[in-house]
Amino acid sequence: MDLQGFGAQLLAGAWLTIQLAVCAALLGSALGFATMLAKISDSRLLRAAGFGFANLFRALPELLVILIVYFGLPQMLMALSGQRVEIGPFVAGVIALSLIFSAYSSEVFRGAWRGIPKGQVEAAMASGMGPWLILRRIRFPQIVRLSLPSLGNLWLVLLKDTSLVAVIGLQELMRKAQMATSVTKDPFTFYGTAALLYVVISIVSSAGLQAMERRSRRGLAA
Repeated sequence: MDLQGFGAQLLAGAWLTIQLAVCAALLGSALGFATMLAKISDSRLLRAAGFGFANLFRALPELLVILIVYFGLPQMLMALSGQRVEIGPFVAGVIALSLIFSAYSSEVFRGAWRGIPKGQVEAAMASGMGPWLILRRIRFPQIVRLSLPSLGNLWLVLLKDTSLVAVIGLQELMRKAQMATSVTKDPFTFYGTAALLYVVISIVSSAGLQAMERRSRRGLAA
């Protein structure tokens, strides 16, 4: 894959895209689960905070969130600490994309929580299990199983959103394609190659997600 000497750079950009997406998905899933717990809390304050957080980041354009995190967050931290704070493009991209991912995944987790039969929880409580033990042994495994299809869709959207981080200078796949195009004046070759790499990453991801779904359903009645 030479592509006029830019093949290695495109592959490096694709690898950085995957790293960015994986980090954002992991952090976003954890934050989304915490947001879901806030949404179903008995505390009105926590519920309001959870729904407010999710609605805010679902309403904002992804590009705007990236720009706010990259340019605005350092200024806010400097105002709070009194010291200059710098956030690199990769870290800013992870933070911004994870905030967006968490806003949507919290609704996925909340739907999965509601999909768990109440009888299972009632039986666990009757056997003397506490709330956190029920969460760990009863709810969490089923939430993961029920959420996987929707989380897979969010993952594919996240992969495409990584291209937006190019605007703050991160040299992921889209940025590498732009740089190669500016030098060679051959946009069809390099944007076409970038498109092909995105498709390959998506196909491999989809295959992996399907395998995870099949594994999560093992032992269930047909």
